[in-house]
Amino acid sequence: MKEVRTLYVDGGEDGVRLDRWFKRRWPHLNHIQLNKLFRSGQVRVDGSRAKADTKLAAGSQIRVPPLPDAPDPSEKGKLSARDIAYARSLVLYEDEDVLALNKPAGLAVQGGTKTTHHIDKLLSAWGEGVDRPRLVHRLDRDTSGVLLLGKTPSAAARLSGAFAKRKAQKTYWAIVAGNPHPLEGVIELHLAKRGLNDREIVVPADPKDKDASPAETEFVTISRAGPRVTWMALRPHTGRTHQLRAHMKAIGHPILGDPKYGDEKSAQLSEGLKLQLHARSILLPHPSAGMLHVEAPLSAEMKAGFAKFGFTEDEADQDPFARRQTKRR
Repeated sequence: MKEVRTLYVDGGEDGVRLDRWFKRRWPHLNHIQLNKLFRSGQVRVDGSRAKADTKLAAGSQIRVPPLPDAPDPSEKGKLSARDIAYARSLVLYEDEDVLALNKPAGLAVQGGTKTTHHIDKLLSAWGEGVDRPRLVHRLDRDTSGVLLLGKTPSAAARLSGAFAKRKAQKTYWAIVAGNPHPLEGVIELHLAKRGLNDREIVVPADPKDKDASPAETEFVTISRAGPRVTWMALRPHTGRTHQLRAHMKAIGHPILGDPKYGDEKSAQLSEGLKLQLHARSILLPHPSAGMLHVEAPLSAEMKAGFAKFGFTEDEADQDPFARRQTKRR
């Protein structure tokens, strides 16, 4: 697309993030390309500069600058039979509207300059164009677990809307250093990105900081291995980059196996372990009717952490946060 265009947000996309609005229309654009467009001010929402996480309102006017063309399908490297079989092996749940994958740790959701093997590429196993599933949220490269996609534009819009309007309950399991006190609660701490590219990190920030975004994480203790480590359930109520990792570090209990947000104490406890963060389950309205609940089995990386510290899955309630919800009533 070589010309500047003005498009409008339709009613079904009220509350959707700007970057996800773009990805639905131009799925060939990766995260890095989109961020360059936003940071340079080429994209405008109702005449103003906007960030990737800007929430759109129905009827908003979007200035769309010239965009790189999508690769010609005939020139695009086709997936091998092995890749297609691998992609299909990741399926946790699938129907006409929704695809849920069990993302392995170490596999990026989207590609970049040095990333050629990623979930977005594997989606070609389902077809191209309208047949290609659409990402509605992301997981960090080293986080394992449930990843949801919409199989049609309308399903993707409804799923994205559920995330934007906080109707999606995401439950993560994490093993962290030490014993957080209190045993359960909510972390409300603004976060901001600092640095660039591979050196980018998310840190606590003053709410008045122009780069700061509000972030909220609910937490519950599931089990402890003495004073050394704690197995926790984490539920993000916002979707900031590295939110869970940054919040746990901020309260002094970094997630084990995390070289970017760890400290000396967590590094000692993390010997032989990868990142101990797993997207265990998602509960949200199904795009067609009713509720959808998808759960991912423990990854090999998390099993290693459980074995090292003596945790067993049967120690966790089906919904670790149910007790907190009962108390609030």
